[in-house]
Amino acid sequence: MTTDRPTYAPPAGHRRLRLTVAWDGAPYAGWQSQPDTVTVQDTLHAAFAQLTPGAFRAVAAGRTDAGVHAEAMPAHVDVPADFRVPAPKLARALNAHLPPTVAVLHAADTPSGFHARFSCTQRRYVYRVLAAPQRHPLWQGRALHVPQRLDAAAMNASAAHLTGTHDFAAFATREERDTTRELHALHVVPGPLIWEIHVHGESFLRHMVRGLVGTLLLVGQGRLGSEGVGAILRSGDRAQAGANVPAHGLYFAGADYAGFGESGPASTM
Repeated sequence: MTTDRPTYAPPAGHRRLRLTVAWDGAPYAGWQSQPDTVTVQDTLHAAFAQLTPGAFRAVAAGRTDAGVHAEAMPAHVDVPADFRVPAPKLARALNAHLPPTVAVLHAADTPSGFHARFSCTQRRYVYRVLAAPQRHPLWQGRALHVPQRLDAAAMNASAAHLTGTHDFAAFATREERDTTRELHALHVVPGPLIWEIHVHGESFLRHMVRGLVGTLLLVGQGRLGSEGVGAILRSGDRAQAGANVPAHGLYFAGADYAGFGESGPASTM
């Protein structure tokens, strides 16, 4: 990947901190601050306000939708240069003011020029499916229950048609931007109870990941042939692809930064 990217600096009189944040998405209307609703960004900002009145709102690597979870979301926040909480103690200090549904896992001073969103070269998502005849209470709100038998080989064969650079209009919802994206990886990992669908790319369209997963599930259930996925991709017609799967099975799993390291659990791929 290219490292020829702009560099970013905090405002004068401030320094930039890098955080890794995890949350349960159920209580939140996503990451991004919105009026009259509870968001992760505003919840984190309120915790910072307990430590210093001069912190800017945190900027995350991705703007997750309502109900989407995060295992390891990189974020940066600009604080006054005289902010007195040492970075090694910051996670504990913030967590004392955060609800149980959000936690800062790690905090550190950033390298020069780091920006959590614009420096990001790859974002990693995982969608979890409870592939079992009966629901499981411990996975309620954490994985999509699919009682039908799934064919992992067929799903992975279909995924091969989707990796690479394509126009993903058929898998996006109400998208006004350019719909061409590069999908670095799409892979189904079956398990005895929980199946994982890993999706990696630099950036994604609105609901693109959930549309891809919904389409692969049609293949896994035998309702769509592997070759049909390529035809859907070429059509650009959202109505031909699978429905968006629910948000509660989707997790932001981590991100990569060329020259800045990565954040999140190691990939299982």
